[in-house]
Amino acid sequence: MPTRRQRRVSELIHRELSLLLMLEARDPRLAGVTITGVRVTPDLLLARVHFTVLGDADDEKQALAGLEGAAGFLRTQLAGRVRLRFVPELAFEVDGSAAYGRRIEELLDQLKESDDSGDEGSDAEDEPL
Repeated sequence: MPTRRQRRVSELIHRELSLLLMLEARDPRLAGVTITGVRVTPDLLLARVHFTVLGDADDEKQALAGLEGAAGFLRTQLAGRVRLRFVPELAFEVDGSAAYGRRIEELLDQLKESDDSGDEGSDAEDEPL
């Protein structure tokens, strides 16, 4: 369970990285990147940054490569914007929760369609025995 300090630093890094990507990043691979969360280690020396990208797996790979290439720039910019003794190293990870949510939604839609198609001609099954 993260401490209050970890949560505050995570939120600060999340906010500033989102602004940096929106306003300062010029790499076209970072155009559709959305920061979904930041987790900071207890010693505040490593920040795991979770992100999503609109697109397919190839777009995610390119965005990850772009973020890893820009990690030094982003960390330097963070150092100028936040008041921390040490700015954490940035480790980027693709957030799979959006894809997982889309998959569950697809499965629910399939179940609904199969229920709708199965109910059309079977009124006798609805009657109690």
